[in-house]
Amino acid sequence: MNGMITTREYTDLSEPVNRMKSYTVAGVVLRTTTKEKYTLPGTGKKVALMDYGAKMNIARSLNAKGCQVTVYPADTPAEEVLAEAPDGIMLSNGPGDPKENTAIIEEIKKLYASDVPIFAICLGHQLMALANGMDTYKLKYGHRGGNHPVKDLETGRVYISSQNHGYVVDMDRVNPQVAEPAFINVNDGTNEGLKYIGKNIFTVQYHPEACPGPLDSGYLFDRFLKMMEVND
Repeated sequence: MNGMITTREYTDLSEPVNRMKSYTVAGVVLRTTTKEKYTLPGTGKKVALMDYGAKMNIARSLNAKGCQVTVYPADTPAEEVLAEAPDGIMLSNGPGDPKENTAIIEEIKKLYASDVPIFAICLGHQLMALANGMDTYKLKYGHRGGNHPVKDLETGRVYISSQNHGYVVDMDRVNPQVAEPAFINVNDGTNEGLKYIGKNIFTVQYHPEACPGPLDSGYLFDRFLKMMEVND
């Protein structure tokens, strides 16, 4: 909810109300991303982590499984990432309206076109959808907290997840020739993840790396590792 502090006395409240309604927070991904590329050394698979405002525990979770994790600034060209021949690519969480990241979306299109396995979380999930012609919209209240039930549509199992987002992928705009819903929110039926057809790509809206919080969905990192092994 937007607000405004002013010393001016208004006789017509439409002006401040319209100003508050039109105010948006812009450019937040580039303000929160790492400024320099850096690497967490490991002896296992090489993972490129695109930092759109990444929670550090994403890199730590992968590193704990032996992966060498290289974290890239959000505006790194796809060609630079692919030139280093990663075994897998992670698109991280991050703040703000996903649609404003037009330049990043163009780079994700190039990552999608490669054969490199991709796992995306939260904002990364939304950006991958937008890169493939889908749409996102803002929830009235958003999903916040560490107790959101999500259902795996493949197994029927329900997991308790940690979430902190205001936007979701529009289920009505998911092209069945490109992707299929993989997870849904049990509370409101909104999309919580996608599996891409003919690609080693899956995405989730929630946070499998969450700590403190439920660890139910930590297995998704193991799924990503298996994707990279199959791709060898």
